[in-house]
Amino acid sequence: GDDDLRERIITAVEDAIGPIARPEQVVFTPELPKTRSGKIMRRLLEDVANGDELGDTSTLRNPDVVDDIEAKVSND
Repeated sequence: GDDDLRERIITAVEDAIGPIARPEQVVFTPELPKTRSGKIMRRLLEDVANGDELGDTSTLRNPDVVDDIEAKVSND
C-alpha cells in the first residue's frame, strides 16, 4: 500500500544521496501546482512543507490542488 511505497521512496533517496537527504515526509497527490504554462511551482510546495504562508497563487492552473496538498501534509 501507500505506507510500503512511502518507505521504499525514503530508502531509495537515502541509498542514492545519503541519510542527510532523508525526506521527513512523503505525500501522494494526483496533481502538482502548475502555472498556466505548465511549470511546477516548487516555491509553493516548499511553503506548504515548511508551514509558511503561501504567496501569490493567481498564476496557478488549478489553485485547489494546493489546498489538497496542505490537507495531506497536515494529516501525515
